[in-house]
Amino acid sequence: MTLSIPFIDLKSQYAELKTSIDSRIQRVLDHGQYIMGPEVRELEQQLETFTGAKHCITVASGTEALLIALMALGIKAGDEVITSSFTFAATAEVIVLLGATPVFVDVDPVTCNLDPKLIEAAITDKTRAIMPVSLYGQVADMDEINAVAARHGHLPVIEDAAQSFGAEYKGRKSCNLSTIGCTSFFPSKPLGCYGDGGAVFTNDDALAKAIREIRVHGQERRYYHTRVGVGGRMDTIQCAVVLGKLERFDWEIARRIEAGDRYIDMLATIHGVDAPQIGADRTSVWGQFTVQADNREAVLERLKTLGVPTAVHYPVPLHFQPAYKDSCRIVGALKHSETAASRVFSLPMHPYLDVEIQRMIVSKVADALV
Repeated sequence: MTLSIPFIDLKSQYAELKTSIDSRIQRVLDHGQYIMGPEVRELEQQLETFTGAKHCITVASGTEALLIALMALGIKAGDEVITSSFTFAATAEVIVLLGATPVFVDVDPVTCNLDPKLIEAAITDKTRAIMPVSLYGQVADMDEINAVAARHGHLPVIEDAAQSFGAEYKGRKSCNLSTIGCTSFFPSKPLGCYGDGGAVFTNDDALAKAIREIRVHGQERRYYHTRVGVGGRMDTIQCAVVLGKLERFDWEIARRIEAGDRYIDMLATIHGVDAPQIGADRTSVWGQFTVQADNREAVLERLKTLGVPTAVHYPVPLHFQPAYKDSCRIVGALKHSETAASRVFSLPMHPYLDVEIQRMIVSKVADALV
């Protein structure tokens, strides 16, 4: 049987939320405050409540969130930021844009998140921050990472939570686990808008003030620039979309977790594929449901002929990328990052994924591995 299914089903989500999303967008069209309208602060307040963070500052994208966070911390040329090479380019991109050096350490082979045991060896007198990535929807080992940071002069820790917004770690929400949390509202994310958007979270009043000023060209008040900034505001209409989606977000998180658990159970009997593992003290919102297999390209080609959509996140680690290989520092062998990059692929995942469709997908995966 040939499948015809979406990799991410935004159409079904919109059908469920159409009334709320349409009415919120119409409200913005009616009042006409497209930049920094009332929905911006309304969304920030709701996200503060959701995460438990004292401050939420919406920004233009997940990339802007990371950039503004680093700027607020005063990261500059000559500084070093420890992070993962097995992630999207934006994580290292913002470090290099500020003239700083990304320092890559290896990931845990099971979670593909930054291995906290390797961080200490990477710290030098130039280290100014640690930026773990909560990859694929599962939070990194934040307590262990924060402990390392505390032992070295309370280094700031920035959680790159672009894929994990809504996930929990030891009863606390992603984005409220460290000095600063950053997320993305790109449409395919667990909580997405209909364009670009993002947010920065912190419990530090001084950092929050800096972040708010940086996102509006460094202005403390109109035409009074206290620092160098960027045009980093999230559009009012995009905030309205996220407000509409927040009404159903807890339900969607629960459905994502159920779908992920079903995949793991179904894949347990399939030889040749490694399903992801989730720590007992945390949840995943499955920004991607990513498995691993040898001979990946052949498997993907078979799945394509069987009608199963797939994606690879991320096939080339950043320390191999032309833009970053000469501007980074590598600590130790990155063998787990390199192995994961050669084996990972993602299966369809969204809150509206039907159980029978999942069974067919897993059946086709088994066929493709033969």
